[in-house]
Amino acid sequence: MNLEIPKTAYNGRIKEIRLGKGDKAVTVGGETCYPFYLFEGKMPNLPRIAMEVWDTSPEDWPEAALEPFQGVTGDPVAWARKCVTDFGAEMICLQLVSTDPNGLDRGADEAAAVVKNVAEAITVPLIVWGTANHDKDTEVLRKVAEVNEGRNLILGPVEEGDYKKIGAAAIGYQHTVIASTPIDINLAKQLNILLGNLGVRDELLIIDPTVSSIGYGIEYCYSVMERVRTAALTQQDNKLQYPLICNVAKEVWKTKEAKPPADGALTLGDTRKRGILLEAMSAMVLLLGGGDVLIMRHPEAIRLVQEMITELAAPKNN
Repeated sequence: MNLEIPKTAYNGRIKEIRLGKGDKAVTVGGETCYPFYLFEGKMPNLPRIAMEVWDTSPEDWPEAALEPFQGVTGDPVAWARKCVTDFGAEMICLQLVSTDPNGLDRGADEAAAVVKNVAEAITVPLIVWGTANHDKDTEVLRKVAEVNEGRNLILGPVEEGDYKKIGAAAIGYQHTVIASTPIDINLAKQLNILLGNLGVRDELLIIDPTVSSIGYGIEYCYSVMERVRTAALTQQDNKLQYPLICNVAKEVWKTKEAKPPADGALTLGDTRKRGILLEAMSAMVLLLGGGDVLIMRHPEAIRLVQEMITELAAPKNN
């Protein structure tokens, strides 16, 4: 007696978007089923991973996270090149940490120059991530968009409080927009509508649902991402049929579990392995929730996740 697996019929499809330009451009999206449910539909473009680079030398990273990048963390251009040449990064995410008004508060011109230098040094797509301060991000990302006209950078986070000015700059200078909302499906849909009304084309929009690490509310993030996918695939909600991007690295490595214990206790095990596994496991949860682009940090964690993607996407014998 043959066992027939019940299958769900999906009537929606995630939009495909092309990130970057040239031969190394990356296409994401296009799914016609839930993540890795390949017995029910297709995933023409498997999830991609962007390696994280900071525009200033990190001061609070644990040793395990700094170890692979010794000698380049003070130079974002060298750092980005190392990620591509040594670790095979398919994409780079440049975190503009130095522009935070509560930190170094570097100006828009300086930030835009750094972005341009990094963009010119690599051939893979470049994501540029601000600080989520509306006033500063508006100033900085508009300048970044202008100085890097036509490069199809992926700019974010673009939120309801700043979408008009940043979105207009992205349209004018031909960049992709990261629509970011705080873990809420209705807010995500609303922002997508607003950006569409502004003139952002479907093929230049990707959703940031806001994510977290295992142990810090990731189940809620997963639930919201799952609801976004359900609405897109089964309810034909075309305002939610966009790929999802997950800025997971900074959420994982800032947790106390990823750092050596302050009291020197060894009860949590090896700190290096713990941080790597925490990042890899958090990334896998988000992939199963529908993530199309993951922003990650440690090369070993990335290797583990890529192996899982390959395994899940491999043809299975029925």
